[in-house]
Amino acid sequence: MAEEENKAAAADQPAPSLNIVGQYIKDLSFENPNAPASLSAGEAPQIAISINVGAQKQQEELYAVELTINAKAERDNKVLFSVELVYGGLFAIKNFPENQLHPLVMIECPRLIFPFARQLLATVTQTGGFPPLLMEPVDFSSIYRQNLEAAAAQQQANGDAKPN
Repeated sequence: MAEEENKAAAADQPAPSLNIVGQYIKDLSFENPNAPASLSAGEAPQIAISINVGAQKQQEELYAVELTINAKAERDNKVLFSVELVYGGLFAIKNFPENQLHPLVMIECPRLIFPFARQLLATVTQTGGFPPLLMEPVDFSSIYRQNLEAAAAQQQANGDAKPN
């Protein structure tokens, strides 16, 4: 009998949903400061890539999630190219438990828009005269955990700094 009541209560709950309302480029910058000399063949450049995730609630059940990706290629201490991309998605998130919202917004939403940002970076670098920059898939779950650990360490450091 209790099982039937649980099933009935579950049936009354609307199903959780996550939908992409739209995607956008907020900022895109490509620099090739030493062109055309930077296009000459040579040894493989050193490429540094960083990625950050930011999110902001826009209104009830609507979240903007943005990936900030910076990539810089250097050879012989000269910049070949530098790219900055802020790529975002607007997500409608409904009927998720409160304790699942933050990881959903910071892990699943970036995972959904990353392939589009990745393709844009590849196209921009190729159009800039270089081989396309093909980023490996990103483990947003790992980034999320690292950010939580860093925030906890910062909070602890701030707590330790307070006078007694």
